[in-house]
Amino acid sequence: MGRNSWKFVMAAVLLFSAPAFAGDQEDQQAYCAYVIEQAQAQRDLLRTPTATAGVTQPETGLPIQLVGGASLGLSDFRKAGLTMDGARKNCEVYKATTEAQQDIQYALPSLEREALLNRLRLIDDASKSLDALLEQTSKMLEAQNATRLMLFNLQNTQIKLEADRADTQSKISAIYVPPLSDQPLKELVAEKQSSEEGEQKALDRLSRQNNWDVVLSVGMHQQINPVAQGVQPYGEVTVNYNLASRAINRHLDRAVNAHDEWKKVQEGDVVRQMEVLGQQLRDSVTAQEAKLKSLQEENKQIEKNLEFVVAPDTSAAFDFHNQLAAAQLLLQVETADASFRIGRLREYFEKNY
Repeated sequence: MGRNSWKFVMAAVLLFSAPAFAGDQEDQQAYCAYVIEQAQAQRDLLRTPTATAGVTQPETGLPIQLVGGASLGLSDFRKAGLTMDGARKNCEVYKATTEAQQDIQYALPSLEREALLNRLRLIDDASKSLDALLEQTSKMLEAQNATRLMLFNLQNTQIKLEADRADTQSKISAIYVPPLSDQPLKELVAEKQSSEEGEQKALDRLSRQNNWDVVLSVGMHQQINPVAQGVQPYGEVTVNYNLASRAINRHLDRAVNAHDEWKKVQEGDVVRQMEVLGQQLRDSVTAQEAKLKSLQEENKQIEKNLEFVVAPDTSAAFDFHNQLAAAQLLLQVETADASFRIGRLREYFEKNY
């Protein structure tokens, strides 16, 4: 049982060590239930004595005997406990990995959703300011101090704001973000690495158990040809030790270290995914800073022009003032939006890296 069941143990544990991508608590609980049940089945198999029965002829010329008994390997009994420990460690790895993967996967969508919600607030504020300009211009139009073209220019700006609002709401509705952990991403990844290291050590201990074994066999035998009086008991203790155990253990230790190094560069691993996310965040900040700088320069030009029409006393001056004010409202939405994105991206980066 020892050698064949050992192959099954290794196949099962290695199968367990390939967690799927993403998941919630129900997914984690279902996966862990599956892993624990598989490990319990293997545990019961390993720690239960093997019954044997058969007919044997010890040596040529001796009578044939009927033999029945049971045997149990101490190494297999030890493997039973280590298999359960490995399953629990694998469950921890799965939980830590899926939590970290989910936070990485939805980090940018979550930040984008926050920025879009903030943009809606900015559009609302700009619409209120534009409504005041529209009301003032409508009164002047009634007094024949303004033209319908002046009012149309403001209404055109209002159309742009409403279109922007509808587009922003549409983008928000298209973004799905599940509940994310409040724990910093760097801590989630560290927990994942720690649990993965624990799992590899558990597998290492399990593998070491194959280097030795002490098998105890007990039973009864009965001579059947010719039939002898009485049933005779027998007992046997067999000790096995692999002469290459030191070299095997050395390779197993190296395998643990090699696994850690592999995970650091694996494209699908959370450590690598976290690095990619960090670069995306830095690139996004750079792009938004360039956009903000351009918007601020445009705003400066509008403010300089507004200085010439602070108190417009002609219809032409009032028209120019309204056009500048409307353009400034649209520009303020874009400027505040870019500024919010930069601040939120930096805040997220500082918290999680």
